[in-house]
Amino acid sequence: MPSASAPPTRPSRSRRLLAALVGSAALGALLPLAAAGSAAAAAPICTAPAKHAAVAAKLSRDIKSALSGRSDQVGISVYDQNTGVFCTYNAYTHFDSASVVKAAIMGTVLRRAQEQHRGLTSWETSNLRAMITHSDNTAATNLWNSVGRTRFQAFLNLAQMHSTHPGSGDLWGLTQITARDEVHLLDAFTDHHDALNATWRAYALKLMSQVTPSQRWGVPYGAPGGTLVSNKNGWLPRATHGWRVHSIGTVTGNGRDYRLAVLTQNNSTMSYGETTIERVALAVHRDLGGSTTRAAAVSTRAADVPAPTDGSAPF
Repeated sequence: MPSASAPPTRPSRSRRLLAALVGSAALGALLPLAAAGSAAAAAPICTAPAKHAAVAAKLSRDIKSALSGRSDQVGISVYDQNTGVFCTYNAYTHFDSASVVKAAIMGTVLRRAQEQHRGLTSWETSNLRAMITHSDNTAATNLWNSVGRTRFQAFLNLAQMHSTHPGSGDLWGLTQITARDEVHLLDAFTDHHDALNATWRAYALKLMSQVTPSQRWGVPYGAPGGTLVSNKNGWLPRATHGWRVHSIGTVTGNGRDYRLAVLTQNNSTMSYGETTIERVALAVHRDLGGSTTRAAAVSTRAADVPAPTDGSAPF
């Protein structure tokens, strides 16, 4: 993956020296703050090599439009392998993972099989299928305990998920994740070769493409036809920050190769978070995938009715 994965640059040394030379302590303190504030306000959500700068600029505008008027807290990361378009919005903010961490648990199980030069056991296969396609929590706990924290952390390191912190004990649903790290995870299932070989990458994408229809909201919404859409979602209400509602996924095939992670919290209902995610997903699918789905389709969603928690952590 290109250098877009590097963390945001710090203010240059020359700018810091200039502030120091101003001669006024108050002015020296205010100049960097004002400059940083202006830079943050002007910074585009998406960037790209010059050849695709117009696509990045349009997607920046469309993501901002998708988020307009929304009251939840949102973290977004997008990467398109074909164009180099790279988007970040609160991408380094931590969220409780809820059930999206199951994708990383799967990656760890597949990595173990790869290191041991073997196929999956029938026990691993059945638990993986239940955990990913139906978000089964017992299966997730089984596999979480089977791989152990040391092996899980080793997989996070291989996948370059350096800001992800595993939940304590059996509380895998309280793993701390960022949108940027979730796209690193999706890289490990697509074009990044250090964590998994081609066989296991294909296995992961196929299993994530078979998620039960009732859990295919979020990233898959409005995806272009003729593509393989692989995703994992999480939805969890807690006493603080309301509903956490997350969706991660990849769009591959038919000339497309991009991935998207949208994490949200402070949602009043699960449906509110779903709508936020799907507004962003539609913008991405239009601009990177050429989807013709109309954004207005989101407004036809059912009224906000709280859905059962995914059970990944206690209230």
